[in-house]
Amino acid sequence: MLAHIKNLLPELSQAERLVGGWLLDNPATAADATLQQWALRAKVSEPTVVRFCKSTSNSSFANFKRKLTADLARTQVFLHHGVKSDDSGTSLTNKLFDSAIASLVSVRDNLPGDQVELAIEALDKSSRVEIYGLGGSGLVASDAEQKLFRLGKPVAAWSDPHIHRVSAALLDADAVVIAISASGETKDLNDSVRAAKYTGAKIIAISRSGSELSKMSDVSLTVNVEEDSDLYAPIKARLAQLAVIDVLAIGLACKDPETHNKRLQKAQTALLEHRTPRAKI
Repeated sequence: MLAHIKNLLPELSQAERLVGGWLLDNPATAADATLQQWALRAKVSEPTVVRFCKSTSNSSFANFKRKLTADLARTQVFLHHGVKSDDSGTSLTNKLFDSAIASLVSVRDNLPGDQVELAIEALDKSSRVEIYGLGGSGLVASDAEQKLFRLGKPVAAWSDPHIHRVSAALLDADAVVIAISASGETKDLNDSVRAAKYTGAKIIAISRSGSELSKMSDVSLTVNVEEDSDLYAPIKARLAQLAVIDVLAIGLACKDPETHNKRLQKAQTALLEHRTPRAKI
């Protein structure tokens, strides 16, 4: 929730940014404060605080505080301490898993259900799906390709910016592009997405809210993950992206379960036929 607000700040009014800035600096205090106290400490009016809450997709100040309290409680349960070179195997495992769990829960709670439905509908109606990603997001794109391929959907994943730029130019209005980027500000990827958008293809972005990529997309699936202060835990964004891909793939399969179950069973049978038989004891 706090990561979402941080990304949303540039889009808010000047007065609402004061509220958001104070909240980000004092989340625990904000969770216990009244509406009047928020206004006094952020140096704004009470109606401004209420407008801020509504700008962050909350119906009221009370609703915002309930979500904030729940978010802070989860953060305490899965508190991520920086990884150290002398960590034991158990400590290292706990830190990375707890950090990943906290991020997944946060992404789940802030993923807009209406956008998920629109993405699944677009994939179902598409004649072809192209998936673009660079670096770690390129690995997620390959995973998405495997999942959609097994459902019988014509699909290709590209992680080379020159290739997906050419690919994007050759799409048509019946195609869908899934663009994956943790920052949403990568020039090569965004240039390819613009080229795809020019052809009329529908764009589904899996990226940070408020990013350039999210803003130019037709469907925005927000993945807001706080960046780690160290370089030992780069897994959180990638795990969240993979989870969103699973949501889309399973949602697509549920559109026509009979057909997709048959395809998945055929794929599984084909794999089983090539496994090495177990030796009899």
